[in-house]
Amino acid sequence: MKTPFVTKELVERIEKDYPTPFHIYDEKGIRENARKLKDAFSWNKGFKEFFAIKATPNPFIISILQEEGCGVDCASIQELYLAEALHMGEGDIMFSSNETPAGEFAKARSLGAYINLDDITLIDFLDKECGVPETVFCRYNPGGFYNVSNGIMDNPGDSKYGMTRQQISDAYRRLMMLGAKHFGIHAFLCSGALTDDYYPMLAKDLFKLAVELKEETGADIRYINLSGGVGIPYRPGEAPCDIKRIGEGVRAAYEEIVEPAGMELAIFTELGRFMLAPYGHLVCKAIHEKHIYKEYIGVNACAANLMRPAMYGAYHHLTVLGKENAPADHRYDVVGNLCENNDKFAIDRELPRIDMGDYICIHDTGAHGFSMGYNYNGMLKSAELLLKEDGSVKLIRRAETAKDYFATFDFCDVMKDAGYKR
Repeated sequence: MKTPFVTKELVERIEKDYPTPFHIYDEKGIRENARKLKDAFSWNKGFKEFFAIKATPNPFIISILQEEGCGVDCASIQELYLAEALHMGEGDIMFSSNETPAGEFAKARSLGAYINLDDITLIDFLDKECGVPETVFCRYNPGGFYNVSNGIMDNPGDSKYGMTRQQISDAYRRLMMLGAKHFGIHAFLCSGALTDDYYPMLAKDLFKLAVELKEETGADIRYINLSGGVGIPYRPGEAPCDIKRIGEGVRAAYEEIVEPAGMELAIFTELGRFMLAPYGHLVCKAIHEKHIYKEYIGVNACAANLMRPAMYGAYHHLTVLGKENAPADHRYDVVGNLCENNDKFAIDRELPRIDMGDYICIHDTGAHGFSMGYNYNGMLKSAELLLKEDGSVKLIRRAETAKDYFATFDFCDVMKDAGYKR
């Protein structure tokens, strides 16, 4: 079972001010989790989490993490603008972009961001645009398959990201010629790993690489960025990752490889899903039922609110609020109203009987939920709410309106006679 952090009674009170559907986040859970991560890596005096903005690009949420000592990982100029609005400065921003448009490196450098180069060809591009900073990261791709605990986690050889082993060595030499003095290594080799072994194994590989590169190039390597990849248990019964054990596994690799080499490395992470996913729900309402070859429940949310099930076939647990203890003796497809047959939050899911007007809580939407939303079929994005530690609820993003949807026609009068008011 998964227990939601909202109840039917709370949602009924919320809906008096903010109609469903809405995304809601649990401040208490977010803060407690951030503190657990920090504690797990407290042995490394340079440790810092750079929260992956793409997971949940909301300034109210990011401010909570900022208060807990986190920086941000940005991949576009818009994400840099968000970091700038929160007054993040030198040492608070990691800029990990790819196929980077002109102007974005200059913006990142103006904010004092760490610049992480995805490819060796970006070195001269960076130098021409804004000069090479004293500290530069390079993203590493080992190629082939990445194996953890005798299982294949992912296929870096099929990934567009990062440099080869020889390229990263050549990149360090070229960057030093252009004025770089300090270096970091970054790698992201799998996503959503539900194992405590991924980070320690990745750390061990990157620590070995750091020692080798120092010997080969003479580079002053100071940072290892493990990026993201630590997963969460979307399905009931799956065991969560033990972040304390993960931190100790990285520590063991550090003591085995880094300390004997006489090096001192700060450990960075760029977690998104692990930081936020369990602390967000998409709350919607059953509004239609259909009885044909299968039993369908139609809700007032759709893939525009949560794309992952439609895009990846991803599992998100559902709770019918107020019926948590009722027998799951009905089988439904729970669907939205997009003109796409993959617009389904659950397929053949065993749930309690759902009546029209029942509230359905979709779990683990705190990361890559709202942020992946879109406006297909003219669907509008929902509000985002924060359940504060004192039990109050705060609006942290209003729902979109038709005026927002048509805003990019504001240069002409083509929509002036449309019937919408807002």
